[in-house]
Amino acid sequence: MNAAAVIRDATHADLGAIAAIFGHYVTQTVATFEEIPPTADDWEHRLAELTGRGLPFLVAEVPGDDGLTVAGYAYAGPWRPKPAYRHTVEDSIYLAPGRTGAGLGAALLGTLLTRCATAGVRQVVAVIADTGSDASVALHRRFGFTPAGRLAGVGHKHGRWIDTHLMQCDLTTASAAHGER
Repeated sequence: MNAAAVIRDATHADLGAIAAIFGHYVTQTVATFEEIPPTADDWEHRLAELTGRGLPFLVAEVPGDDGLTVAGYAYAGPWRPKPAYRHTVEDSIYLAPGRTGAGLGAALLGTLLTRCATAGVRQVVAVIADTGSDASVALHRRFGFTPAGRLAGVGHKHGRWIDTHLMQCDLTTASAAHGER
C-alpha cells in the first residue's frame, strides 16, 4: 500500500468524492448494477443508515496536489433485510480511476473486515460482477473469502448480460479472527 495512505471513517465532507468515484463505475463499467449515479445527498442517507447500524464506512486518503484526496472507499451493508440475517453483511469497495494496483483495496478490505468483526458481524458476502477482470475476486480470496456460487445472467447493463460471483468470509474462523489473510 502507499505508505502515505490513511484509512479512516467516512464523513459528510467525503461524500462528493465518493459520489464521483462511484459515478465513474455506474456510467463507464459493469462493476455495479446501478444505472443512475447516486448523488452526494443519496450517499448522506447511506452513510447515516450504515453508521447508525454500527457498520463501517471507510475512505482511503492519499496525498494529492491540494492535500489529502479520497482515493477509494469501502463499506459494509446489510446482506438481506430480514432480521435473521443481521450478523451477515455485504462488502463494497471502489477505488478512484487510476488508483488501482497500489494496495488501497487491500488496505480498505483489511480494515473493513476488522471493523466488521468488532461490530459483531459473523459473515461477509461479496457479490462481484463478472467484468472480465479477476482483480476483485483475487483480492477477496487473499482475505479468506471462498467461492459461494455464481449467478448467470442476473444483470443487464450497457447492452450485455452480466454474471456475478458470490464469495463469503467467515469472520468466526481462527484465520479471520487473527488477521491471517
